[in-house]
Amino acid sequence: MTANQEAQWTATNLCPVPRGRAGNPEHLESRGPWGPWPLPRCPRYVGAGAVGLRRRLIPVRRRDEAEVTQARVSRRQGRDEASLLQGCFVFKPNFKKRKTSVPIDEYFNNKGKNESEDSKLRFETYQLVWQQMKSETERLQEELNKNLFDSLIEFLQKSHSGFQKNSRDWGYQIKLREIPTAALVLGVNVTDHDLTFRSLTEALQNNVTPYVVSLQARECPDVKHFLQKLGSQLMDCCVDVESKEEENVQITQKMTHCSMDSLSSWYMNVTQKTDPKMPGKKRTSSSQWHSPPVVLILKDMESFATKVLQDFIIISSQHLHEFPLILIFGIATSPVIIHRLLPHAVSSLLCIELFQSLSCKEHLTTVLDKLLLTTQFPFKLSEKVLQILINIFLYHDFSIQNFIKGLQLSLLEHFCSQPLSVLCCNLPEAKRRINFLSDNQCENIRRLPSFRRYVEKQAAEKQVALLTNERFLKEETQSLLENLHVYHTNYFLVLRCLHQFTSSLPKCPLGRQIRELYCTCLEKNIWESEEYASALQLLRMLAKDELTTILQKCLNVFRSSEKQLGNTAKRIEELLAQFQSLDAQAKEEEDTSGSQSKGLQKTDLYHLQKALLEMKELRRTSKKPTKFEVLREKVVNFIDSLVREHLLPPETQPLHEALYCSAAHTLRERLNAAPRMALHTALNNPYYYLKNEALKSEEGCIPNVAPDICIAYKLHLECSRLINLVDWSEAFATVVTAAEQMDANSVTSEERNEIIHARFIRAVSELELLGFIKPTKQKTDHVARLTWGGC
Repeated sequence: MTANQEAQWTATNLCPVPRGRAGNPEHLESRGPWGPWPLPRCPRYVGAGAVGLRRRLIPVRRRDEAEVTQARVSRRQGRDEASLLQGCFVFKPNFKKRKTSVPIDEYFNNKGKNESEDSKLRFETYQLVWQQMKSETERLQEELNKNLFDSLIEFLQKSHSGFQKNSRDWGYQIKLREIPTAALVLGVNVTDHDLTFRSLTEALQNNVTPYVVSLQARECPDVKHFLQKLGSQLMDCCVDVESKEEENVQITQKMTHCSMDSLSSWYMNVTQKTDPKMPGKKRTSSSQWHSPPVVLILKDMESFATKVLQDFIIISSQHLHEFPLILIFGIATSPVIIHRLLPHAVSSLLCIELFQSLSCKEHLTTVLDKLLLTTQFPFKLSEKVLQILINIFLYHDFSIQNFIKGLQLSLLEHFCSQPLSVLCCNLPEAKRRINFLSDNQCENIRRLPSFRRYVEKQAAEKQVALLTNERFLKEETQSLLENLHVYHTNYFLVLRCLHQFTSSLPKCPLGRQIRELYCTCLEKNIWESEEYASALQLLRMLAKDELTTILQKCLNVFRSSEKQLGNTAKRIEELLAQFQSLDAQAKEEEDTSGSQSKGLQKTDLYHLQKALLEMKELRRTSKKPTKFEVLREKVVNFIDSLVREHLLPPETQPLHEALYCSAAHTLRERLNAAPRMALHTALNNPYYYLKNEALKSEEGCIPNVAPDICIAYKLHLECSRLINLVDWSEAFATVVTAAEQMDANSVTSEERNEIIHARFIRAVSELELLGFIKPTKQKTDHVARLTWGGC
């Protein structure tokens, strides 16, 4: 028997296949009526499936133990090599070699070791000033929210008081089905809402109830997740510690199947445990009732799905008698959104009351008044820096928190870039620091533009002393710094007085807000502007009542600081007394004119017209002003003299650079980023960021040493809407090989062409990723350009 016959006999007899399928080996791997057909396995033969059995069944001799071991080792080595090629290895970091972060005060040291002490002092001064400003903003935030929170707390207490009475009145039973809802309109400054809700939650927990839950739309895609999130946060608001420890075990179970029934039963169990007769240590100060309400705050009501809100409100209204729920809707746009999201059948289940927070502009005015328009903080902003922060606020986000962060950034930039910012502190401390200034700091004072202008106005002997004598320079610096603080005190008093006169004028030529008037005064001499001239003309037309009211407000402003401009307050009091004397004289004239009119006789129309014409002609020729007009002119001239004397721009004061931040360009780059402009600058002029001298080139030229993406970008700027890839590739190769001498017949030139082609493909792919080009179906070998104008 031959080898083929033996193999066929073995496959047929020792490894039988099902009947009816022997001639069709493809069916050996198919499924039978009771599962897959088993593949035949022969103890003396090795095959690779049914096909292998038919074609490659070869008798195999028995191998000894050494060969088996060697085969196992070779297979293991093969698997190890494959794992090296396909595996992913993790290297644990060495925590001992981790780099330590650089201290923040080291960033203030820009010029080496000579100013290390000054940099540390500047950093400490920055921290002190910012901590004072931050505490003032927090106090101001609490004062502004106090009225809003008090009205909210009063509403919540009244809404829940009826639930405690357990009244059976029919009207009360109807009202019990309505969920008390507070519609809190906060405005479009969404970034400030988190801080407001955080403060509101703390106030409610201290005064109303410990059960306060805050939810956002992204956490509640459906009612199931809504209830789960509500339940998980409620279980974290347990009244006493013991119940909290007992319920931590059941949190995971309730989270899986949380419903309104389970929440109601949980609430009843918790409120029964917190009996008012229990010791006070187990109850918080906010648990004023036996069963305090559950306050649910929906931070972004506009973002919630309509179906989710409707279902939750309907379910909650049915369990309101056992689960006292109070809703607070955080609204950024308008209260009309409630009726747009909820139909009448659902909104009728809510007892809605509207609450309005302070507007963003009023909040900004208050922040500026307390932080910048005061002598409490020595740090000030220049006109350009202040205008940048205000523009970002008005035209971008209306966010007070972002404005305060911009103020902090300007403060940090001032202390980091200005060596003389060590003097930006209170006056006694600044005078003490002046005595310990180093020689380098004295030279920095002499280099200030404002100090140089001051020296030029002095006599020759004093100029020499200021430029050569360090002791005399320090004494003069102390007096100049004291004058600067006095200037600020008078400046803000006169500024508020002028604002009282101009804020109520028609069309408000100098602005309705004091920040607008402040920016104008920082920029230039305000009395040289046309708006100021028109404001004075309008002031000369004010009535007596309006003028006396404004003068009384100005008197209150100047009385707040009696140390400065004390004579001004006395002068205003004299003007008010003169107005009062005018009133008494006017009454006497009315009495005399009344008595004279009684003695007059009747006259005809001709004589009356003649008398009126004579009186008109007399007034035209004489033009003698009345006593009130004379007094009103005195008031206007008095205010004008105050403005010209005290509202000088800060640039006119020596040493103003030590207190005023003027890094407007840096601040604009940090806060008002322009990514498209930055990307165009990086690709069109790589030297701007890389600072490599080889990348310098004339305008319009393309250096061949520039990065590939820069070369491809400059070439694509010269093309039209559709760019031919072949022409683009040839131009790219021409620029890259411009300074190289390549032999077209050599092998290396072909390799270089392939490398250049690969570089071009990568540059084009990067441009497509950045969004400058895209493939087009109009022509297969073209791409479409997406940007125009260069930036």
